[in-house]
Amino acid sequence: MLLNDLILTMGEKRDSEAHRVLKEVEGIRRVTAQLVAEQRYRDALERVVEGLRELRAHPDYESDSFRQALVALLFDLAEIHYTLKDYRQSEKELDILFKVLGVLVKKDSEKFGSMHILAMDLSTRILRSRRKAMDMLARQELQTASLYEKVNSGMAAATEKLVESLRKVAELLAASGDYRAALKFYTEAIKYSKRRSGRITRKEVKMSLDMAEIMMRVRAMRPRAKRLLEALLPHAIALGTIELEEDILALIEVIDADIEREPIWKAFLHRLGLKGRKPTKAKEPEPNNEVIVSKDETILPIADKNK
Repeated sequence: MLLNDLILTMGEKRDSEAHRVLKEVEGIRRVTAQLVAEQRYRDALERVVEGLRELRAHPDYESDSFRQALVALLFDLAEIHYTLKDYRQSEKELDILFKVLGVLVKKDSEKFGSMHILAMDLSTRILRSRRKAMDMLARQELQTASLYEKVNSGMAAATEKLVESLRKVAELLAASGDYRAALKFYTEAIKYSKRRSGRITRKEVKMSLDMAEIMMRVRAMRPRAKRLLEALLPHAIALGTIELEEDILALIEVIDADIEREPIWKAFLHRLGLKGRKPTKAKEPEPNNEVIVSKDETILPIADKNK
């Protein structure tokens, strides 16, 4: 459920830059809601990120209208990541959301209290899902160990069950945020599946596609994900699996679009998330490697003041 009933432009002058930005964000969020209704979650995710980039043009980051728009976009982002079972990323987004929303609730608990309740509900759902995933993971790992023994003892019939068990473990690990471990289990599942079939089938292509989606959650692994997707494409075409072919092309397009732009909105959120933290003990001066985000969406290094 998205916060699609909010009127973000309330209180802003119609001819102001703030009104223009918020009107644009409102339009983006309506498209996002429609995409979610159609279960096109990856496309919806792209629209929310587009909204965050647009919101950076707002002239006053301290205003209630800016904070309300940011909360709405963060909620949408967290809800979509929750639906995609990326619980760790969803929790990160909620962490920033609660910091921003806390300022609004202090000002007007009656007006913004309902937003806080919805955010708390999502936080509870994530917690329950993570606990359920961890319980299922423990049981699935025991089953996988048992199936390994059967396959290694020569029971060929157990191979397919082992593949499915390995796939489930990988899926649960990804949901818990342990992406690298998830990739190892997917690799094992694909290895045993290919050994059983003797060739590349739709099942191996689908699991490899799932691997690529997990790699995309780790920015450093995006180039590797793209190479995997490009290697998968000929197999999907040869198998005549049009839906997998379309998914592969869509993910490649997402990677190409995000390579330059993603750091901008993530750095933007990171800066906002730092606000309100208690100051830490001063440390010895170190070379300054921070970045600032300019209005034209370029990342600029902050000059080292010690030089």
